[in-house]
This record gives sequence, C-alpha cells and structure tokens, in this order.
Amino acid sequence: MLRAGGLDLPDPAVMGILNVTPDSFSDGGQFDNAHVALRQAKTMAEEGAAIIDIGGESTRPGAGSVSEQEELDRVIPVIESVRHVTDIPISIDTSKPVVMREAVAAGASMINDVCALQADGALHAAADLGVAVCLMHMQGRPRTMQQSPSYDNVVTEVADFLRDRIDRCVAAGIGEDQIVVDPGFGFGKTHAHNVELLANLRQLQSIGRPVLVGVSRKSTLGELTGRAIDERIPASVAAAVIATINGAQILRAHDVGATVDALRVARAVAKVSKNR
Repeated sequence: MLRAGGLDLPDPAVMGILNVTPDSFSDGGQFDNAHVALRQAKTMAEEGAAIIDIGGESTRPGAGSVSEQEELDRVIPVIESVRHVTDIPISIDTSKPVVMREAVAAGASMINDVCALQADGALHAAADLGVAVCLMHMQGRPRTMQQSPSYDNVVTEVADFLRDRIDRCVAAGIGEDQIVVDPGFGFGKTHAHNVELLANLRQLQSIGRPVLVGVSRKSTLGELTGRAIDERIPASVAAAVIATINGAQILRAHDVGATVDALRVARAVAKVSKNR
C-alpha cells in the first residue's frame, strides 16, 4: 500500500482524470455538466480508479485563466455529488487557495497543484487544510510554457526544483509524509525532454516521496506514434507501464480501465521477478 497525507492507496494507484472544463486538451467539454461528470466519476471508480482528480481550469498550452468564482462553480457541485455516491478519495486540481479550501470543505482529500503551491497564500492554505498535496514541476506558465523550453539537464533540474518545494512546504508546516511529487510531463518541456524524463524517472526516487506521472494522451505520445488525441490509448497505457517500472506510484489517466488492467499485469510480473 501507498500512504500519503492520510490516503491509503494501492501501489501503483490510478488517478482518474475528470476535467469539468470546456477547453482541456483531451476531454474539454465532455464532462462540464454535473450529471455527466458524476456518471464519469462512477465509471472510473468501477474501473478501478484509486482516486479521482477533479479540475475546473485547463492547463493546456496557451490556456487562458479562469476566475476563482467560475472555477468554484465548476468543481464544487461535482465534488459534492461524487462525495455523496462514493467514498473514493477526491483530488482537487487547482492552484488557487480559495478553491483549495472550498474543495476540501466539500469533500476533497488531496490538492494537486501544477504550480507546486507557489501562488500567494497556497502554502498556508495547504498547511491549514492538512491534506495530501501533489507538487508538480512546470517551467513557465500554461500560456507560454511551450515557447522554447530549455534545460541543461532536465532530470536534475526537475529533481532540484521538487526538493526545494518540499523544503518550503515543510517550513510552512506541511508534513513531508503528506507530499507527492510530479515531474510535469508536457509542462514546459519538449518531446525530447519528456522522453528523457520517462527513461530516467527512477532518479526522482532519491527525493524520497511518491512520484505521480501524468502522460495520458499527451502530445509527445502523438509525436511518437502519429496518432490523434482520441487514438492514443495504447501509447498512454504503454507509457504508464514504463513509468511504473521506472518507479512511479501514481498514474494519472483518462482511460482508467485500460490503465488499471495493464498495471495489474505489470505488478504480477514484477512480483514473480522479485521472488526469483
């Protein structure tokens, strides 16, 4: 079992993606109705999701900002609805302290922040709430992050950033055992950077915290396979298995059932290999 911030999750665990937005890169507009979103959450839970990640603001390249109130209007009814029908843990995908507080009050038990709690007030909000947090690396901001991202060594720089954010979280009163880290595939990184991170993911284990990976349907998989977004399930599943083999413990995925099945096979083989 994987334990983070009071959450007991299988290892590896699949985090189902539920974007209640009109403009997310893969599923924008599909689940921005509360009834449809609830049905999707139920489906993901039935397919084996260990946690559901609900987001109300797109972080795709070039995405525009959303007001606090609009984001709250999108996510809070969905969190409340999901909480009423299942006890599966809920993660709130946000960088806004107000949304963090309201989401946890509505039933969320994890904060998944692409800005790694760097917004004004975010560190204090997370410390006050006492829930699990996921800190993600991103070079730049969503609107501009894919404009010529550059690194001397992407793996080292991502690891150094995450260590620094952990230190700042601990100094603010967040327990180190509450923290999960995410290298941020596709967030201020070229296709080559993403492949290098995936190949060297095990190096992030030196940080000492569970690693979350989100590569589902991303553009690098399209670049590698030539497939459109809705044709990237096999590539997404393959990347999830590779990430698990290389040390990832939480896999953020759109296609929960396929990912869960693949990880069950990978886990069974890994157990036999360990016993030899």
